Amino acid sequence: MHPAAPTRVIGGRYVVLAELGRGGMGIVWRAEDRVMNRQVAVKELHLPAGLPAEERRLFRDRLLREARTAGRLSDAGIVTVHDVVTDGGVDHIVMELVDAPTLADVVARSGPLDEQAALSVAAQLVSALRAAHDNGVVHRDVKPSNVLVRADGRVKLTDFGIAQAADDPRLTTTGSIIGSPAYLSPERLDGEPATPASDMWALGATLHHALSGRAPFDRETTPATIAAVLHGPIPPLRTRSVLGAVVGGLLQRSPQARLTGPQAAAMLTVDQQPGYGPTSTITKPTAARRRWGRAFGLLAAGAALGAVLTFGVLAALGLDRAPAHFTYGTGGQIPEFESTSTGCVQGRIASGRAFPSSASVSCDQPHDAEVFAALSPFDTSTTLPYPGEDPLSDYGERACQLYFGSALVGGADKAKLDVVVLVPSDQQFSTPSSGGSFNGRTVICLLQAHDGGQLTGARLVS
Repeated sequence: MHPAAPTRVIGGRYVVLAELGRGGMGIVWRAEDRVMNRQVAVKELHLPAGLPAEERRLFRDRLLREARTAGRLSDAGIVTVHDVVTDGGVDHIVMELVDAPTLADVVARSGPLDEQAALSVAAQLVSALRAAHDNGVVHRDVKPSNVLVRADGRVKLTDFGIAQAADDPRLTTTGSIIGSPAYLSPERLDGEPATPASDMWALGATLHHALSGRAPFDRETTPATIAAVLHGPIPPLRTRSVLGAVVGGLLQRSPQARLTGPQAAAMLTVDQQPGYGPTSTITKPTAARRRWGRAFGLLAAGAALGAVLTFGVLAALGLDRAPAHFTYGTGGQIPEFESTSTGCVQGRIASGRAFPSSASVSCDQPHDAEVFAALSPFDTSTTLPYPGEDPLSDYGERACQLYFGSALVGGADKAKLDVVVLVPSDQQFSTPSSGGSFNGRTVICLLQAHDGGQLTGARLVS
């Protein structure tokens, strides 16, 4: 008995097996490549309805040109474009088949990612976008539904070229927005062209979705969503890693103040620990490599944050005073500081003053200082050499300033507040608790009144 003939063959080569999904730009099919004997994904492109003939031609020409350009990208985090085929007057883009749900599906099914998984996703997407930007390709539609998440933790960014072709400035007569407004940068909604900086904003919104379960500016209607992107507050993220600072840096409304790909990558190296991320790509470093890698990560993160701050984000708020910094713990300038989570304390931060747990007070009553961020740039389960007071302080100063300058900290008197940074002493960093973990590695960000007065009410936005 002979097998049934295929019901459809695209371009005389790709045998359609099943439908994988469909959306505004067309239908995606699972197909068998007869020449290469492999399964592929074939996107059957549907041009927007109602386009005049000339605009339709321009749209199609640019789409196919950009799809071919995307086909030259080679990065582990980018879905490969294999071929562009026209069959029966319909254009098709043949891509690598990735049997994996989208990030949007994962979050909808299982809830927000934990920080370790989100850090891995962030690092891989930053790498993919840097590869594209270095080759002159801007994605233009980075969002959770364009991120495929494999079972081994690797991610793939898809729809390169398709989103880019949809942004031709000559195609404006339809009055429609191509892309998802909740992930489009403010400058793009204002009519500016897409750039690597606008991709980085979309990445920030995508990571916010991964960590919180929803886009930071998503509203019930498109006009309300656009208004939120342009003018709404940026919902804060409470994280114990540098990821919150990365997302905050990506969601800066000024493209000049926004984190670039290299800056975001430098910051994310702080949280890349041995055994973290896809196991097939991790080798356990020697003690010397760990020591120098950690120090370099801190310095690189500090430099990246410094580059962001120099564009005037803090100056615009009047926050041009350098933070004071102290060591805390055994052998430190602050011999005891028990409030290593957000909250308020009595007593101005000064060398020689101790802050036992009894110093913690409700932020609703008068207090002298408020912890607005507690950062954990190091694994607490691994024995590590002390990275040094200066690298820790440099990292802490810049990271705390970025947190302070973001929407995480509010209050009309913001320009009248000082930032204080506490970093662990050598003994505090290196002494394990009774359970064997190294819990004294937190970098603490505080604020207090510049004039020495007391504060009432929390400045950390809840």
